[in-house]
Amino acid sequence: MPLMPQSSDLQTLLTDIAACRACAGDLVPEPRPVVRVSPETRLLICGQAPGRLVHETGLPFNDPSGVRLRSWMGIDRDTFYDHKAIGVAAMAFCFPGTNPKGGDFPPPARCAQLWRPQLLAQLPQVELTLLVGSYAQAWALGAARKATMTETVAAWTEYGPSILPLPHPSWRNSAWLKRNPWFEAEVTPYLRQRVEDILRA
Repeated sequence: MPLMPQSSDLQTLLTDIAACRACAGDLVPEPRPVVRVSPETRLLICGQAPGRLVHETGLPFNDPSGVRLRSWMGIDRDTFYDHKAIGVAAMAFCFPGTNPKGGDFPPPARCAQLWRPQLLAQLPQVELTLLVGSYAQAWALGAARKATMTETVAAWTEYGPSILPLPHPSWRNSAWLKRNPWFEAEVTPYLRQRVEDILRA
């Protein structure tokens, strides 16, 4: 695996990420890294990987999943994209392609190995990290993760106040939300209050 140079500041690192083609031989279409953070990022959203619409537009969560996520957070689209306190950095920065069996391919582990430690080191202001889906939870929580995504999210109080595990807001999880009404009854009110406090500060 190629070793990437250690970037001395966030802007240099983001430029290096934008130019990354480490997975060029494995991805269809070609890599287009999507990451949106700033030195002021205090709420970091870590999802799985960009979907096709995100790949085409360059805007993270610019799809139906983003609509649901913003509803959970209690904010509108303009706030999501314009407020400097909000950052988005998925486990992989490029669209991994569509699996013929349904859904997208999982995020290549190579991306997190190359870039994630460097990126997190350049975001010292982060107060709350949203771990959206099982891939983000596995990477960030390690042995502290429960046996399933449902169990991990149900144990959300164990990971606070700096981490909040969430299910993926994909429409494919609509059935999960119906089976687990406690999520929207207990977790989303807490999330909305934390988001409000962070954006107000």
